[in-house]
Amino acid sequence: MSTLTPRQVFTHPVVLLAYGFGAGLSPKAPGTLGTVAAIPIYLLLVWAGPVTYFGFLALALAAGVYICGYTARKLGMDDPKSVVWDEVVGYLITMAGVPFGIAWIAAGFLLFRLFDIWKPWPIRWLDRHVKGGLGIMLDDVVAAVFACALLNLSLYLLKL
Repeated sequence: MSTLTPRQVFTHPVVLLAYGFGAGLSPKAPGTLGTVAAIPIYLLLVWAGPVTYFGFLALALAAGVYICGYTARKLGMDDPKSVVWDEVVGYLITMAGVPFGIAWIAAGFLLFRLFDIWKPWPIRWLDRHVKGGLGIMLDDVVAAVFACALLNLSLYLLKL
């Protein structure tokens, strides 16, 4: 099975998470929409405070290996484009330690998408060689670390 119906997505909690609460159903740019779906989660977590933010992030990252792997197996594919939980977690990693503000939210979104799409080394190598749920998550985690590092370097250079 290479696709799931909206009913199948919205009635299975693991698949619903893997599909980024439905964003992965988009026939065009599901990864970008998965990143958009991460923004309200980011806003809630920032409001809840750093302990909740990093606690949720650790749980989402660890569970993401299972969530993405389970759904990929269910679809019979290595890395289905519809599985976007990795983008949700990637965006949250990108925004770690970044001040709250619309410009930072937008910059984080653009940088994360840039690294996720461009896949410079070692991201491309990880994407091609690490399989399963870990592989689905890992390339986005590294893309997010790159984006986060650039945002935090910008903070340092701007002395904010």
